[in-house]
Amino acid sequence: MRFECDAVLFDIDGTLVDSTAAVERTWHTWADNHGFDPHVILETSHGRRSIDVVTELIPGEHVQAAVEELITIGETDLDGVIALPGASEAIAAVRDQRWAAVTSGEARIMLPRLEAAGLTPPEVMITADDVTRGKPDPEGYAMAARRLGVDPRRCLVVEDAPAGIAAGLAAGAQVLAVTTTHETDELTRAHAVVPDLSACDFSSAGGQGIVVVTSTSSS
Repeated sequence: MRFECDAVLFDIDGTLVDSTAAVERTWHTWADNHGFDPHVILETSHGRRSIDVVTELIPGEHVQAAVEELITIGETDLDGVIALPGASEAIAAVRDQRWAAVTSGEARIMLPRLEAAGLTPPEVMITADDVTRGKPDPEGYAMAARRLGVDPRRCLVVEDAPAGIAAGLAAGAQVLAVTTTHETDELTRAHAVVPDLSACDFSSAGGQGIVVVTSTSSS
């Protein structure tokens, strides 16, 4: 499948960076501290802001302290955090074009993960700290497009989770999904699905345009 766009908006965890083990350890530690079943939390937490997950579990007056505890645990756990296949090549291909990262993670966690994976953060990076409504709300992707000076409808969102796909679609973008954390049948709302970014070719279309061609896809 071929996408033509003015900007590419990448999710980070599960899309550019393999941090699944670190994410799971963080939630396990936090859940154990508060008497929750981490497996139940992990069923719905992927691709969502920490505060949105914690709000469902903790009384309102304790939410901020609980989120701060979760961030403190997560920002120091970088064991096994690496770049996913094709991520560095994709970033290199769009480096001189318009691109951004839009993540449900906090900057204090995501910047160390990008560094651990050997990936340079983009100039435009929207984190959980920047939005009032997390994925599946489109606020983050709309904000990234606005800061890049492009129409969201002319963007390609690259995601690994259903919440992120829903956010990209709600923003009006084209959406490419990778099956790095979810099965294909959970990602069917995306316009195309690939195993990872190594199955894609990113190139300049001339001017400010970007062309992305997938070698294997399903719609």
